[in-house]
Amino acid sequence: MRPHFDRLYRLAWRLTGAKPEAEDLFQELLIKAFGKLDDLVEIDEPGSWLCRVMYNLFIDEQRRFARRRMHTVEEGQLAGDGLEGLPGADSPLLNNERLEKLQRLDKALAQLSDEHRIVVLLHDTEGYKMIEIQELTGVPVGTVKSRLHRARSRLREILLADGTIS
Repeated sequence: MRPHFDRLYRLAWRLTGAKPEAEDLFQELLIKAFGKLDDLVEIDEPGSWLCRVMYNLFIDEQRRFARRRMHTVEEGQLAGDGLEGLPGADSPLLNNERLEKLQRLDKALAQLSDEHRIVVLLHDTEGYKMIEIQELTGVPVGTVKSRLHRARSRLREILLADGTIS
């Protein structure tokens, strides 16, 4: 499992958008995978299988969260930055303009529906192929392509409107 840790953590961070939730999701995956260690050895593509399990855990948590009556607001959410876990975010070389663009991009991504955001993050950010996204989400490739196209179009509209891109 160790060779897949970086990719899995990045996926967890991209799915959740915050470091504490990503760490919780990653830890939950490790606990679940530990119970299935014997099955994991026999799987041809353990990385894809682990990603699928993580995605399912994320969806389950989203459903549980939606059923809760009271939602808590965490300190990082108030500032709206969402960039705490981004590699290099604390680097002095990261200038204000780039930081502002990343924040605008995060806000634009937050405006997308969950289905669209997940597809664009998996494909464009993490580099998953369409067939891998189909396996992860259980959605047909045609639907994945359609969602990716619509998500990119919507992102373009949002980023043009706020002046991030011209």
